[in-house]
Amino acid sequence: MLQEGNILRSKGIDAVIGLLETHGRKDTADQVGGLPVIPRTKTSYQAAQLEEMDTETIISLCPEVVLVDELAHTNVPGSPFKKRYEDVIRLLESGISVISTVNVQHLESLNDAVLQLTGVRVRETVPDAILKMADEVELIDVTPQMLQSRMRDGKIYALEKVDQALGSFFKIGNLIALRELALREIADDVDERLEAWDRNTSLRGHWRRREVIFVCVDTGSRSERLIRRGFRIAHRL
Repeated sequence: MLQEGNILRSKGIDAVIGLLETHGRKDTADQVGGLPVIPRTKTSYQAAQLEEMDTETIISLCPEVVLVDELAHTNVPGSPFKKRYEDVIRLLESGISVISTVNVQHLESLNDAVLQLTGVRVRETVPDAILKMADEVELIDVTPQMLQSRMRDGKIYALEKVDQALGSFFKIGNLIALRELALREIADDVDERLEAWDRNTSLRGHWRRREVIFVCVDTGSRSERLIRRGFRIAHRL
């Protein structure tokens, strides 16, 4: 994301950083380069001063492109929007282009698959509809071994958290499964964009639109899982 922002900046495009989480990583901070950083807004919560993206200031400055990290983030209670992706929608509605980042495990429709694969229920999610709004989706892919190596070097988490992370969510088996999910997701996205582009002349596309999936739900605890499963099936059709 930072590399892309600096490339745009070098071409004379007004690109700025709306929100970046370096987590103390020097390598990440060094990649900011010449990108201006919009100061965050401070919010008091439970005797602490917390910071969030200052969406309204960004809109008032009206840059051409804004970089927004960690799309699935939940904002501090009392913020204008509950989720960061809602801030992004506000920016888009104001005519500002956005480049953002999200991990595959944060996609809402994959929530049950991630739980089944890793044993961890991811609490912060992004609706799949947000991904469909994107003009372009780019997969940033590394091997599980390389990812673990980066973690051990302190390039992802603080060093004191590395052993815990490697022994739980970021085990090799989990990373292989998550990588497969990401590759499948990007392949589906590419296929859908190709068919949408050719839909006017594609008999296959015309007939596929007649497929309908119904999901029968009640107020039970399984309903959310059924809706997500129904969405995945309908999306594949």
